[in-house]
Amino acid sequence: MALKKKKFYVVWEGRNKGIYDNWEACKSQIDGWPDAKYKSFENELEALDAFNKNYYAVIKGVQKSKEKKEHITGNIGQPVKESVVVDAAWNTRTGDMEYQGFDYSNGNLLFRKGPFQDGTNNIGEFLAVVHALALLKKYNSNLPIYSDSKTAISWVKKKKANTKLEKTGRNSELFELLNRAETWLNQNNFSNPILKWETESWGENPADFGRK
Repeated sequence: MALKKKKFYVVWEGRNKGIYDNWEACKSQIDGWPDAKYKSFENELEALDAFNKNYYAVIKGVQKSKEKKEHITGNIGQPVKESVVVDAAWNTRTGDMEYQGFDYSNGNLLFRKGPFQDGTNNIGEFLAVVHALALLKKYNSNLPIYSDSKTAISWVKKKKANTKLEKTGRNSELFELLNRAETWLNQNNFSNPILKWETESWGENPADFGRK
């Protein structure tokens, strides 16, 4: 049986002001009291912080936070389930980069490439989007593609990877892939929407490598 989560109650106006660790104790202070002011909190620290503030300031702050969250969620909506999600991972210590793409509707891995030496995360994100575009075109699919990289999305729209990465002798394969990706973008038309994965509203990109 799941344990009931304990709450704390702040009474600003009632028989006795204070912080109470159960509803019955709080109720005895406000029941029948005209214009009683009270509120529940998830833990004692939140309750103590609220008790030291003005009741109206606390309630106004809670309302603003709720409205802001509803506004953000309402504007962004939810991701399209029938889509492809892509992401890249870059090791800051070794410079190795890899990228992958998944079918968001069922979680199946569609492709995974790398690791490539002396790369960057932006290049990986860019290559992942173009790889997904080429794969979907092969199957005549216009599914949307999600990436959490604004930079990669802008590069795809411009059909050019605006990278400052220098050639090292170990990343020649990566530069070949960049050239092929840019060539593909300039030689092919596609109708797939390239969309931003809104991490703050939806959580981590499902194609994330999980190494943060």
